[in-house]
Amino acid sequence: MWYRCQQVVNLYDAPTGERLATQAQAGRWLYPGETSGERRWVTLAEDDYGGWVTPVDWANVQPTTTPYQPPQLNRAAIVPRLPLVLTFALHAMGQPHVYRWGGTVPPDFDCSGLVQTAFAQAGIWLPRDAYQQEAFVAPISRDSLAPGDLVFFGTAERATHVGIYLGNQQYIHCSGLAQGRNGIGVDSLGEDRGAIGETYAQQWRGAGRVVASYQPQNHPDTQKCFAAT
Repeated sequence: MWYRCQQVVNLYDAPTGERLATQAQAGRWLYPGETSGERRWVTLAEDDYGGWVTPVDWANVQPTTTPYQPPQLNRAAIVPRLPLVLTFALHAMGQPHVYRWGGTVPPDFDCSGLVQTAFAQAGIWLPRDAYQQEAFVAPISRDSLAPGDLVFFGTAERATHVGIYLGNQQYIHCSGLAQGRNGIGVDSLGEDRGAIGETYAQQWRGAGRVVASYQPQNHPDTQKCFAAT
């Protein structure tokens, strides 16, 4: 059975505790799974991302007879939407905000949450986490970067940070206090990079281009879906 969020719904990474995994804005589709204590596991339809929902947030979810229909977009359809992506991210930077782990709802984001939401409001769905986004996009060389491409940072093992390339060696990203500015800012890949840019330059992994909108792999039409009780 399909469900839709009527308000913002928070998803946590465990049956207990307050560590946020992600957030779902009003209008997102989901389907429920098992329960543990008072919390229920749900999977978000647009990106196959799951988490535990409290009873308070479950009250903001309602069943629907309308199934989720993922957008079918190729690169040619994505390119005209990229200015909307950049405008959203730059506007978000100008609003009062802080870095929020698991945040995908304005004004407070984490790095991949900002990227996912900026693309989603333009009708383009990406996976949720930085390492998932890196695996999803088409790899490109640093010399090929164009506005709207993604830039990735992290360890040799996997991406832990992501930003959106703006052009002229600049990218916009949301960073925490430990390595950044506790929020959204613009940094450089060039020689003029400051302290934050230098920190991330040392963690450079590569770049990628969004060539499609994410297609769910765990669709309830093909996966057993647990009915709500």
